[in-house]
Amino acid sequence: MGFIAFLKTQSIVHLLIGFVFVVSGLIINFIQLCTLVLWPINKQFYRRVNCRLAYSLWSQLVMLLEWWSGTECTLFSDEATVNTFGKEHVIIILNHNFEIDFLCGWTMTERFGVLGSSKVLAKKELLYVPLIGWTWYFLEIVFCKRKWEEDRDTVIEGLKRLADYPEYMWFLLYCEGTRFTETKHRISMEVAESKGLPKLKYHLLPRTKGFTTAVQCLRGTVSAVYDVTLNFRGNKNPSLLGILYGKKYEADMCVRRFPLEDIPQDEKEAAKWLHKLYQEKDALQEMYNQEGKFPGQQFKPRRRPWTLLNFLFWATVLLSPLFTFGFGVFASGSPLLILAFLGFVGAASFGVRRLIGVTEIEKGSSYGNQEFKKKE
Repeated sequence: MGFIAFLKTQSIVHLLIGFVFVVSGLIINFIQLCTLVLWPINKQFYRRVNCRLAYSLWSQLVMLLEWWSGTECTLFSDEATVNTFGKEHVIIILNHNFEIDFLCGWTMTERFGVLGSSKVLAKKELLYVPLIGWTWYFLEIVFCKRKWEEDRDTVIEGLKRLADYPEYMWFLLYCEGTRFTETKHRISMEVAESKGLPKLKYHLLPRTKGFTTAVQCLRGTVSAVYDVTLNFRGNKNPSLLGILYGKKYEADMCVRRFPLEDIPQDEKEAAKWLHKLYQEKDALQEMYNQEGKFPGQQFKPRRRPWTLLNFLFWATVLLSPLFTFGFGVFASGSPLLILAFLGFVGAASFGVRRLIGVTEIEKGSSYGNQEFKKKE
């Protein structure tokens, strides 16, 4: 094991990375709070500023994937589709099977220059998660309770607000509503059978309301829907902790572009279109399992240096005073100060671990298990 590889396995290094991410995130959130005064003066300028502030935070996670773990991301698509990336407003549909599927998506948005302006339809609980939810709030992310009767007006209003967004945005939808687990899949297929819908092998039944509403509200703004099917070579199931430990993965993403005018305007027909799309996604996963690759040309967009430079900037700004302070504490010889400092380090370590826990499948929401609970 080389020295760099050894460093990647050390908890103290992980703690320092987490410290940089958390403290820089809190600073960024404070700056975002201050930018609220810009909204009534120049809304579009406010948005452009917050896109760059969000980039400064999210790109640190992308840096871990691209530069720290060295994970490779390969696109399977066609040249015409790839040439549109970063040049239009789009809706992204991504399968929700892995702990780092969002990070692979962020890597692609970064390489095509839309990381800071990327959007998502997110569960409302995330709004209260420090750094993640707070940053999303200032980015006008649409939050929902996943109860359509309560969400309808909020979601429609949030989507319509994005109609005049000044920078190209990729609006991510996890149409399955929650991460894939065997229990949720079994329940989902029982629902499919009861509704006379074709069963899926690798996906949960898509929830159509969010998709049809997004398509209706963003017509005239969004040019296309990108369907993205993600898998990892070697049947790997990567985690954010694995990335933090420097484990390298190989992600393959099949991307298909559907012009928005090809998607029915009628809600029921659009829902049927989405169900058909997921049957195709299932077939793509089956092909990948059998052949080890998706159909289409292979593209490997180059990673850019900005994620690394951004992290090095924050690390320089924040770690220098931390090391100076820590040295001063231990040099003082005061047991009280030393214990207080170690307590702070322990609390910081716990906080970083809790943030990582947000991405873990086994700690995911119980959404999708309601029918199971009723049957029990």
